[in-house]
Amino acid sequence: MTAYAVTALDGLAFGLALFVVAAGLTLIFGVMDVLNLAHGSLYLAGAYLAYLAYLFSHGSLVGLVVALVVGVVVGVGGGAALAAAVRPLTGYGHLHQALATLGIAYLAADGYTVFGGAPVPVNPPNILAGSLDLGRHGYPVYRLLFIAVAAAVALALHLAVARSRYGVLLRATVADPGMAAATGVNTRRVQTAAMAAGSVLAVTGGVLAAPLIGPAPGADTTVLVLSLIVVVIGGASSIGGAGSITGTLAAALLVGLVQTVGVLAAPTLAPFALFAVLLTVLVSRSRTAVQPA
Repeated sequence: MTAYAVTALDGLAFGLALFVVAAGLTLIFGVMDVLNLAHGSLYLAGAYLAYLAYLFSHGSLVGLVVALVVGVVVGVGGGAALAAAVRPLTGYGHLHQALATLGIAYLAADGYTVFGGAPVPVNPPNILAGSLDLGRHGYPVYRLLFIAVAAAVALALHLAVARSRYGVLLRATVADPGMAAATGVNTRRVQTAAMAAGSVLAVTGGVLAAPLIGPAPGADTTVLVLSLIVVVIGGASSIGGAGSITGTLAAALLVGLVQTVGVLAAPTLAPFALFAVLLTVLVSRSRTAVQPA
């Protein structure tokens, strides 16, 4: 394998890590119409859970499993708390929601200072710490496993939204919450479930992706900004449209490849490449929207 092929694999892993987090943001924004700026804090909670699990289990695989179970509990609790916090702001617009969740994110960031002001290393479980020989290059086993797990999550999310009963209720609530409520759908329960599910994705994504995007001060902001870019590109693209799991996946893979391959191909231009892609997608979308039928 060439260096570019290895870097492309890194881009795939990075993009899928962003997808798991951004898919949760897509669910929350699509169903509740809430701009949740505390989503990156949930990712960081999961990353620190992975750090603690590795620390106390001495690199055991059991530690990772425990961290995932705790992450699900934290995600459900955090999502329910966020849903309760932003529900009184319904009808006040995105600015009020953004300010409220941003305040929660600042409080969480202050709480994370107990881990110190420097990045902390998170290694994969010892049993998954080796590398696999791919031609002339070795590639970490954990990253390959993460790619497989994240791809399975993407497929499960797509099937859940497209074919399950909950997916039908979800789409009905997104399309017309008033009509859905009139037909007997408990839209409030669906919205809370969407917030909880989105939060679980963020926290468990942090647990799994901690060896890729490790816990550090500011990592929550980085993940949040990249996830928002993924959601915007996925919503503006022709693949699925706003709130689509498929569109979010395509956008996440694009962002992951641009971020990783761009650094190798054009290091000086890499910081601007992602925003160039975002601008191109938005301009293309706006031109399509104004064309006469």
